Formats: sequence, C-alpha cells, structure tokens
Amino acid sequence: MSLEEFRRAWPSGSLGAVLDHEPQPLQFGTSGRRGLLTHLTQLEIFINALAELEYLQSLPQAEGGIAAGETFFFASDLRPSSTALDEGGRGELAQAIETAIAAAGMRPVYLGAIPTPALTAYALAQGRGSIMVTGSHIPFDRNGYKTNTAHGELLKHHEGPIDQKVSQVRARLYRQPSENSPFDAGGNFKSGHRELPPADGSAEAAYVRRYAAFLGAEALEGLRLVVYQHSAVGRDLLPRILRELGATVIEAGRSDTFVPIDTENIDQARLAAMQALVDAAVTEHGPMDALVSTDGDSDRPLIMGVDRGNGQARFFGGDLVGMVTAEFLGADAVVVPVSCNDAIDRGPLRHCLEPKTRIGSPFVIAGMEAARARGRRAVCGWEANGGFLTGTDLHRDGKTLTALPTRDAVLPIVSVLAAAHAEGVPLIALFDRLPARYSRAALLPQFPKARSRAIIARYSPQDPDARVVTFSQGRVAVDGAEPSAAMAGALLTIREGLARHFSRDRGFAGIAGLNYTDGVRMLFGNGDVAHLRPSGNADELRIYVVADTQDRADAIAAMAVAEPDGILRSLERELTA
Repeated sequence: MSLEEFRRAWPSGSLGAVLDHEPQPLQFGTSGRRGLLTHLTQLEIFINALAELEYLQSLPQAEGGIAAGETFFFASDLRPSSTALDEGGRGELAQAIETAIAAAGMRPVYLGAIPTPALTAYALAQGRGSIMVTGSHIPFDRNGYKTNTAHGELLKHHEGPIDQKVSQVRARLYRQPSENSPFDAGGNFKSGHRELPPADGSAEAAYVRRYAAFLGAEALEGLRLVVYQHSAVGRDLLPRILRELGATVIEAGRSDTFVPIDTENIDQARLAAMQALVDAAVTEHGPMDALVSTDGDSDRPLIMGVDRGNGQARFFGGDLVGMVTAEFLGADAVVVPVSCNDAIDRGPLRHCLEPKTRIGSPFVIAGMEAARARGRRAVCGWEANGGFLTGTDLHRDGKTLTALPTRDAVLPIVSVLAAAHAEGVPLIALFDRLPARYSRAALLPQFPKARSRAIIARYSPQDPDARVVTFSQGRVAVDGAEPSAAMAGALLTIREGLARHFSRDRGFAGIAGLNYTDGVRMLFGNGDVAHLRPSGNADELRIYVVADTQDRADAIAAMAVAEPDGILRSLERELTA
C-alpha cells in the first residue's frame, strides 16, 4: 500500500488522512514490543500503550487487571531515545507512555532510570501495573517498551486480544479530526518537547533493600569486584548493592554513549575490553575476584571470574550462572528454555528440571506457573542470557526473598558471589564443579526475519506438533513413537540437508537427533549441539552451541557466523538459489 492509498482509507481531514508517513505497526517480540526507531513515532507508542492499558482494565483483578484512577508506574533505561528526541524527531518514548497512562484514566508515577526488575518488583509489591521503556540489548537504532500486569509480565495468551485492541484504538485515533488530535502529521506531539516529572526514588531504594535484607551485610565480605558500568541503567545501583553486602567495588568503563551489551553474544573484542578493565583495576588496586555487569536495562547479568594468581578473567554463560544460582537458592523446580546448556541435564539439578520451554521469559513464566500448580515450593527459571526469574518466594537462613517472575540480573550476580564466599573458594573453582559442557552463542546481524524463518521452515517437519526426533540404526522416532513412512522419509531428507552444512569436514559427527521446541536444534553423535533460531526482537539469525570443550564451542560458533562463507550464509545461499 502506498502512502496515498493509506491516506485515502481514512475520512477527509482525519489524522490518518494527513499523516506524512505510512505507519509501521509495532510488533511483539520475544518479550515486549520492539522496533526500529525510525518507525517509533510517539503516536505509534501511544496507540499501543493505550490499547494495552485498556486491555488490562478489562481483566479481572485476579488476573492482574487494573482500574481507572489507580496509580500506574513507569520507568526508562539510559538509551537516549527513551527520554529525549533525536535529530530526526524520534524519541521521548517515556513521555508518550506517560501520556497514554493519563489518557487511560490512570495516575502515572515516574520511577526514574532504573533496572527493569526494580520497576517490576516495586509495582508488583504495590499490586499495580507498570511499563518499562527499554530496548534492552538490541542495536542502538531500535527501542521499545515492556508492559506488566498487576501480577507480572504479559504472557503469550495476552498478545492476540491485545493486538485486536490495538487495531480498535488505532482506528479510533486515525479517524479523529486532525485539528483535534494532539499529534501532528509526523506522529509527534504538536506541543513539542515534554519534560518528565521528577523521579520517585522509592523503587530504587526498595530494590537495594530486597537483596541487603535477604543476604545480609557480610554475604560478600572480603570480595574485590570490578563493576563494568558502560551505559547500563543499573550501573550505579549495582555497586551500591554489592557494597551493602560487604564487597569492595571498583567502578570502571562508564560510557556516555549507549553500549548495546548482549549477554548471549559476548564476542572476543568485548572480552578483551573487559580483561583490560580487570588489568587496570589490578594494577591500581590489587587482586580482584570478579568482574560483573548487566545489559542495558539491567535484567541480564554478565559475570567473569578472575584468577587472583594471574589476573585472567573467564566469562560464565548465563545458563551456567543459572545453575549455580538455583543450587544456592535451594530450588526444587527449575524451568529453562531449550536453548540452555545441557549441563543441567547431567548435574544435580536434573532431578528438579521441568519440561524445557520455548525461548522467552513468557514461556519460562508459564512453566514456573505449571510447576507451582503441581505443588513445587521453591520454583525458579532462567534463560541462556542469564536473566533469572523466581516463581515462588524463596527462603534461606530464616529470611525470605519474595517471588519476582521477571528477568533479574542482580539476583544471579549476588548469588554466585555469595555461594563462592560461603564456601571459601574462588568463583572459577565454583563453576569448574559443573558438568563439563561449554556453550557459546553468536549471530548474524541485519538478517531479515523472513529469511531466517524460511530457513527454519525448510528444515522443519510439516507436522507442527513434532518436537523431539531421534535417529538410531536407520530408524526414526518422533516424540518416542514411530512416524509414518512418509514422515520418516522427510525427516531423513532434512537430516541429509543439514549435514551438507554441518559436515564431517567441519568436525561434526552424524546428526543423532533434532529438537523443534523453538527453531532447529541439532544433536550430533559426538555430543556437539547446534541450535538455529531467529531473534524475536531484531533482524538477527542466532546460533546456540554446546560442546565438550570451550574451544570446540567457540569454533562452531565462529564457523557458523563467518563472513562471507560461514554455515549460516551457506544456508541462506541454498535458500535463495
């Protein structure tokens, strides 16, 4: 549809008829709504947020519903477009959210630039809904926001009804006479720049108390830590919490420009930069025990143990961090997505492992709810990015940590540090006890979602319910049962096709199994795992790798994303040939 065709679809003189751009509807990603900043007009943000608020007002209180006249909390990260306009006139998304909250008859309260879990924890404690303005870890040219009900995150079953409400609100606003609309033809507020209200610091203070009260002032006593601050919204809050727990903290790497840290995709350049921060801290202040940090909205941890002897830092993937955290917290049920390191299937947590889920916090939350419904009393979950979720209150040494069913970075950071301190061992030694399985994730940026999905479809069975495929001695099984001859033949063809790219000359053994829970996960006869999946938030094709050595995991990831002739590019060329 051309812009002129779009305009003609709306009444003469209406807002829709005078827009100078064809709107690009904002879509749900893995968690929350994200999009290119060029498409994120204040009008588009307002439409979606208002629709979500009206939907929440239609829910009963028992399902997290909210009511007109109530307080509704919002906060933002440090991405410039979250609170300011750029040269192209895009941004001030938090101001659009505040306006939508007021338009829905709620009382907006701005909690400032704070971590996503700090906002969520505070709002849930008050029995109120909330919205976080954040693009999290995604590239700088994007942004978005995430809405919570009064009980927690929006879940997948909410998305369909919300999208219907968005269509209704969009039509209502586009039909409004342009002269009466608060938005101009470009989709910005006619009033121009708007100041946000002064930040209420209550949520920040409560977040500090949450961990100080649970672990105590001596939990990290004697530990010496580097906090890589960069542009993370929790860059000042994290050092404060660590000091409250007794650690000595050296702040480093603060950045005035936004740094899109993706804790699932830490490349060698970033590892080298963090090693340099450790080296500088050691030179000036003496031996260090760890470097810790978070992503942009501080809901995903980044943890590196430091060898006090030689000062070398070692990165620990989020799925391994989750295992140490869950053991420290005494979990009796754990929920992880299928992309996580399979060390969990071999370690002490295997006995409390719930069915693995699709990737994304809404799926992990649904899994935690199912475990709780079955009577589990210490339920938690995490993702490969390290974001840790708690589905029930947790108890330790007579103290209680209230449930926080959303990704959190601080809990896994303080838990692994406290576990090492309590046992009197270096952080590296703590992780060396885990089953010897090593992971790496990598991605190809600027990879169109449609192309990624086509690759996944090419190597997936026609039956959408098929999940686990095994190949053994010429026989094929699907979810433990023998498939039809036609389906078995199709799956053998899929295996042969994948083996052309994940080939023996690249070190792969034969494909022993496939898992279609989310994307295409290949299990090879030598223990290697390669998992293909499009990103839910950006135009990226991701690969998750697990192997028996870190060198092998790193090598597979490097082969996959090598340019221009890596495995992912060969899959793309085959698709488009």
